[in-house]
Amino acid sequence: MEIAGLVGEFVEKYRGGAAPLVEVGDAVLRRGAEPVNGQVESGLLGEMVEILFATMRAAPGVGVAAPQVGIPLQVAVIGDPAEVAEEVAVARGRRPLAEFTIIDPTYTADGDEVGFYEGCLSMPGYQAVVRRPESIIATYQDVDGGRHSERLTGWPARIFQHETDHLSGVIYIDKADTRSITTNANLQKWWSQPTPAEAAQTLGFTLP
Repeated sequence: MEIAGLVGEFVEKYRGGAAPLVEVGDAVLRRGAEPVNGQVESGLLGEMVEILFATMRAAPGVGVAAPQVGIPLQVAVIGDPAEVAEEVAVARGRRPLAEFTIIDPTYTADGDEVGFYEGCLSMPGYQAVVRRPESIIATYQDVDGGRHSERLTGWPARIFQHETDHLSGVIYIDKADTRSITTNANLQKWWSQPTPAEAAQTLGFTLP
């Protein structure tokens, strides 16, 4: 089915609410998503985006990409209330990030790599340390067709990279240090420090 038809069926089914999340093992998460490039009428695209936001809030999460709800289209939504302890916020560069949409996004590194634990709504129950550039130049289009290029740093940069990677068929675990993998329960029990330095020393992986 063509993309416009797929999006139309999706919107008809989930309009006004959240959609179920696709989990690892589903091929849609490993396909390169198609550029929007006018394939979907703006009103329909806007409705799809509202469902993505509802899905993100319901999870809850800080981002959802269209492939995570079964739509192979280069669209994702991002937003982070950053309700974390001050020492965590400072160590991770995590601050409140207003919700916004990224369409056909790309990014380039603009800083050194840092490693932190991250997880994915499509791979529930686990987290792992991923090294990512702490600062990036992010380019994307918004839902109204406006084009943006901006420098993102800290946790907003990490979220943007994570969601953009989804649109290329990349899941965070592809970039993770596998020795760092932990269940969410064990993360909270042992490795909830602001940085993963103690986890790295104990579990035997390296940080930048």
